[in-house]
Amino acid sequence: MRLIFIIFTLLFHQIYLFGQINLPIQSTADELSPKEIEKYKASYSNNLKNVITTQPIGSLRTMAEWEEVQAICITWTSYKSILAQIVEEVQTECEVIILCNNANTAQNELQNYGVSLNNVSFVAANFNSIWMRDYGGNTVYKDYVDSLILVDWIYNRSRPLDNSSPAAIGGFKGIPVYEMSQSGTDLVHTGGNFMADGFGTGFSSELVDYENSSAGNFNLTNKTPAEVDQLMEDWMGIDTYIKMTVLPYDDIHHIDMHMKLIDEETLLVGEFPTGVSDGPQIEMNIQYIQDNFTSVFGTPYKIIRIPMVPSTSGGYPNGSWSGPYYRTYANNLIVNKKVLVPTYRTQFDTTGLRILREAMPGYEVIGIDCDNSGANIIGAGGAIHCITKAIGSSDPLLISHQELPVTADVLNPYPVDALIMHKSGIANATVFYKTDLSSVYSSVSMINTSGDNWSADIPPQLAGTTVYYYISAQSNSGKSQVRPITAPDGYFDFEVNYFVDIPEIEIDFGRVFPNPSSGLTCVEVNSQMEFNGSLSLYNTLGQIIKVIHQGKFKGGSRKYFIDASYYKSGVYYLKLENNEGVKTTPFLVR
Repeated sequence: MRLIFIIFTLLFHQIYLFGQINLPIQSTADELSPKEIEKYKASYSNNLKNVITTQPIGSLRTMAEWEEVQAICITWTSYKSILAQIVEEVQTECEVIILCNNANTAQNELQNYGVSLNNVSFVAANFNSIWMRDYGGNTVYKDYVDSLILVDWIYNRSRPLDNSSPAAIGGFKGIPVYEMSQSGTDLVHTGGNFMADGFGTGFSSELVDYENSSAGNFNLTNKTPAEVDQLMEDWMGIDTYIKMTVLPYDDIHHIDMHMKLIDEETLLVGEFPTGVSDGPQIEMNIQYIQDNFTSVFGTPYKIIRIPMVPSTSGGYPNGSWSGPYYRTYANNLIVNKKVLVPTYRTQFDTTGLRILREAMPGYEVIGIDCDNSGANIIGAGGAIHCITKAIGSSDPLLISHQELPVTADVLNPYPVDALIMHKSGIANATVFYKTDLSSVYSSVSMINTSGDNWSADIPPQLAGTTVYYYISAQSNSGKSQVRPITAPDGYFDFEVNYFVDIPEIEIDFGRVFPNPSSGLTCVEVNSQMEFNGSLSLYNTLGQIIKVIHQGKFKGGSRKYFIDASYYKSGVYYLKLENNEGVKTTPFLVR
C-alpha cells in the first residue's frame, strides 16, 4: 500500500509540475472557471503570509526602471536556457534571486548551462508560472529616497502560489511587503501593464480599470477609474496615472509588449508598418499622451520608434493566439548598466539593437533569442521583461536631469541643473564634460541652489561643438552615484550650432494611412509651430462631411483619426487650413 501511495504522489507531483511549467502568460480556461476563481479569492486572506495590509505612510515614490537596482528576481521553471542567459548577464550587475522548488537542482542545472553562481541566491518557494514581472512586488520608497518597501497587487490570474511570491522574496531580503488584498483596498493589477517615471507618473492600459470594475474576475470590491487612481496614489505615490485604450490585437493588454520608458522624458515605442495590426491604436495612444500630458520636466515626451518584428511569413498579430506572435524589442530589461533585449531574427535584430544602443549610450545592450524552436517564449506571450522583476537599491542616491537642448549661444555658459537626493543629504556634486570623446573629462563643481536642487555651468563653446557630460554626486554617508548610470562611458550631450532656425508657421499633411481605407484612418499634420486652424473631410462637390479637428494644433507631427466605415465608398478630400493658407490631399474610402 505504501508503494502505491508513493507512486501516486510522484505522479501527482509530475502532473502539477507539468502544468506549472507550461502555463502561458494569459489565463487558461481552467483558471477562469468559477470554482478556480473562488478558490483563488479565498487565498487572499491567508494569514500565514508575513505582509502588511494597511496603507504605507509617508511621501511615497515608485522607482523607475533605470534607477539603481540591488537584485533581479526570476522563477526557475520553464524556458531554462533563456533564464540561464539572464542569470549569467545579470549577476555581474546585481544579485539574482531565483525562486525554485529545489535549490540544489537549480544550481546543478545552471552549472550545466555553464553559468557561474557568484552573485546568485536561491529561495525555496512554490509557484505556478514563470511570469515574475506580472506577480512580483513593486519597489516603492518612503520619503522619496528613504525606506524601501515592496507593494504587492492581486495578480490577475488564478495562481495563488505566484501571488504569494512577493511575501517569500520580501521575507528573504528583509523588506516589508505591503499587500493590496483586502476588501476596499484590493487592487487587481499586473506588472507587465505598468511603468513609472520615478516622479509620480504611471502608465498602464485601461485593463487595470476593467479588472477592478464590476466586469473583473479577481477583485473583491468594484471601483471606478478615479478610485483606482486614488489607490495608486495612496499606496505607490502615483499622482498622475496615464491609462491608454487597450490594443485590439494584443490579447493580454500589457503595455510592456509595445512601449517602454527609458528615462524621464523618452518613450521607446514599437512601430508596425503603416495601418497594420495594433499600429493605428498605438499611434492614437501616443497622440493621447502628447496632447494631454508632459514629462516631469514640463515638456512633451520624446518618442523613439523601434520596429515590431513579423513572422517568417510576414504576418503580424491578428488577435488570435494561434496567429503571429507579438515580437517586440520593447520587452527589454534595464539592469543598472546593461539592457537585455529579446531577439528574433538577425535581419531585424541588427536594426532593433542599433536603435537601442543609439538611444542609450554607454549601456551594454545584449540580445537573447526568444524565438528559438528550443526556447520559443515569445510564443507563450512574453519575453525578457515578462519574466524578470527588479528590487531597487536599499540606499538610493537619486539624480534627475533634463538633457540640455541644442543651442546657438557661444557667449554664455550652459547651466546644468539637477535634482539630487539621498536620505543622509548630499555632500558634493560635480559635472564632468568634454568636447571630444577621445579626450579626458574636465570638471566643474555644482552648487546647492535650494533644497535638493544643484547647478553648475559648463563654459561657453565654439559653434560646431558637441558637448558630452555627466553628473556625479556623493552623499554625506559616502554613497556615490552618477547620471547617466553608465557614466563615464555613457553621457548626456548637446550641440552648439552656428545658428538655430526660427521656424515659420508652415502647415502640411504627413502620412494618411491606410489610404484607401474602410476603417480607422490616421491623418498626420505637420507644423513647426503651434497654430489655430481646422482639419476637415470634404466630398468631391466641395461639401463638408466632417470637421475632424478645429482650434489649436500643437507643433510637431500630430496625428488625428477618422473612421472611414461611416462613409460611402468613393473619393474625398482632406483639407487643412489656417490664416496663412490651405492644404488638401485626396482620401479614398473603399
